[in-house]
Amino acid sequence: MLACGGALMAGCVASSGGTSAGGSADDGTMAGDTSTGSDTGTGDTGSTSGSNSSVTATTGPYFTTPMFFNSDVSTSPKAANSDRIIAALAAAGGWGNANTMQVDFDIDVLTATAATPKVSFTPTGDWYGPDCDSDQIPLPAGGNVEGETGYACTNDGDCHLIVNDPTNHKLYEMWRANITDQFYGGCLATWTTNKTYTRPLRGLECTSADAAGFPISPLLFTADEVKAGAINHAIRFILPNNRIKPGFVAPATHSTSTSGTGDLPYYGVHLRLRADYPINSLPAGARVVAKAMQKYGMYQADGGNIALTAQSDKHTTAKWSGLLNPRDLAALKVTDFEVIDHGAATTGDDCARQ
Repeated sequence: MLACGGALMAGCVASSGGTSAGGSADDGTMAGDTSTGSDTGTGDTGSTSGSNSSVTATTGPYFTTPMFFNSDVSTSPKAANSDRIIAALAAAGGWGNANTMQVDFDIDVLTATAATPKVSFTPTGDWYGPDCDSDQIPLPAGGNVEGETGYACTNDGDCHLIVNDPTNHKLYEMWRANITDQFYGGCLATWTTNKTYTRPLRGLECTSADAAGFPISPLLFTADEVKAGAINHAIRFILPNNRIKPGFVAPATHSTSTSGTGDLPYYGVHLRLRADYPINSLPAGARVVAKAMQKYGMYQADGGNIALTAQSDKHTTAKWSGLLNPRDLAALKVTDFEVIDHGAATTGDDCARQ
């Protein structure tokens, strides 16, 4: 079975001993079903279904109905224990990558047409039910998986395969795809983009192609968005697993084998850049990202070392060169953020699909 790749791959934990993107444990198997209850103690943090957000924006990207990432939380109250959570995260080392907010640009989103052929795949040990789907996936000509020039997973990374099929209102997101003489696939999450997803998204305690159970694509920011000057949705970010407590908060639906304790956040924590942060001190492209962090915030979606994930520019009109560099947001520290509180944490790994 393929293993998680290089030390700084987004979604792969190298130095912190965590788990890989699809929610599998270090040995490729799901973490044990240890409990299914709720933890209502201190430290309940993070994500939202929109219940205490001030404004719900328009829809998208990809989805035609409002989702959690469309909620304007710029005026939502911060969690009562936000200061403790931020202090604990800072004391634990802050972001990964030597406490440097860096951007990974490796994940691609392909677009299928009505004529794109759909292909079946052979599940690997990185596929598990009932969390993962078995649908045929459209494979556009000239496409690729994350971090690769084609569909073969030659570098042994997360190798996400993401295909948007607007004709059929489907978004296919697969973790650990590898297409050579055969199509081998890990966990697939097929999202219906004209469906209204409420809690708990695809199912409580269910993973997706991202460990937290989120859709990946709409939380990626793109070169086209930054070039246009506006990112109208929340952003995906990751933390080392030793800085995350076991369990998850909605709208996350899943977590992995984390080792954080005390006031550290749960999987799915929702952070918002403070309104008083001097974003004009940042490079121009970084200001666009920072404004989205102030308005929509960012959701922790996986374990790893490179904090932010942007969409590759391989299939976009605008290009990242001269627009945003990997460390243009390095001035942002965890102490520049606050936590939006959206309810108690859940633990367990007993997926119940919706």
